[in-house]
Amino acid sequence: MAEHAAIVGAGVIGAAWAARFVLHGIDVKISDPSPHAERIMGEVLDNARAAWAGLGLPEPVEGTITFCDSIAGAVTGAMHVQESAPEDPDIKISILEAIAAACPPDTVIASSTSGIKPSVLQPSIVNRERMLVGHPFNPVYLLPLVEVCGGDLTSSEAIETAMATYSSISMKPLHVRVEIDAFIADRLLEAVWREALWLVNDGVATTEEIDDSIRYGFGLRWAQMGLFETYRIAGGEGGMGHFIAQFGPTLSWPYSKLMDTPDLTNELVDTIEQQSDEQSGMHTIRELEGIRDRNLVAFLRALESAEWGAGATLKEQRGRLG
Repeated sequence: MAEHAAIVGAGVIGAAWAARFVLHGIDVKISDPSPHAERIMGEVLDNARAAWAGLGLPEPVEGTITFCDSIAGAVTGAMHVQESAPEDPDIKISILEAIAAACPPDTVIASSTSGIKPSVLQPSIVNRERMLVGHPFNPVYLLPLVEVCGGDLTSSEAIETAMATYSSISMKPLHVRVEIDAFIADRLLEAVWREALWLVNDGVATTEEIDDSIRYGFGLRWAQMGLFETYRIAGGEGGMGHFIAQFGPTLSWPYSKLMDTPDLTNELVDTIEQQSDEQSGMHTIRELEGIRDRNLVAFLRALESAEWGAGATLKEQRGRLG
């Protein structure tokens, strides 16, 4: 069996995919036409190494990274291909066609798309039954979740193979059994994002106040228990049934505008950008990534001690790596 993974598109997501594979000892070949791809890859790999060390994982025996001049050069002989091109169906389809034409016929081709259904992407590629979505979360080298979603033409074997591959690099693959736009996690995020836009648009809250409401409150609960388990506790001894009986009627109250989004006028975009700059502009993006990663490392290690949530995945990763 071929021993390398292929990454097609090495921006923030693709480079982080490469880092996760490399730190698990898997050679990676990359195809990306950007003149900045190698620099971005180096910076992301540095972040990933720092996060790995912060987690206290065994010193990795790293795989190699090779940049290729073509898609065919990267995917020929690959054991897994991860496409992370821009979120545009036309661009992705042309790239997926080139990938499928050059890689082994049974190699899984996974798209990192955050919202495009695989049935939209797969019809024109060869051996289309092996194409699916493997939607990760940033930073991919640190967060374990990957949503695996097949299309109408995807085989069960391809899904099983992808799930096994992702598990082998210490991820938590979640099989999205029903093909749906934006899958599971981003549909939830989209609801919160829409409501946040309304709060800024209506002058109710600034970007920082909205972020504070999450990071000092319910976000901490969500990080280790999610939504339904959190609400089960909120129901007290009566559990989820009591919670729904108590708060279910409030769903008919005019709390939110989730089915609508404010027009992203120049004025609203300028307001959001200005507030975001006031909130975080004192840090570079790389500094913010470092802060984010150190905080996530601390959360994960705390959860590992309780063998809970994403911490359980980290414990499995530590055991896998010896």
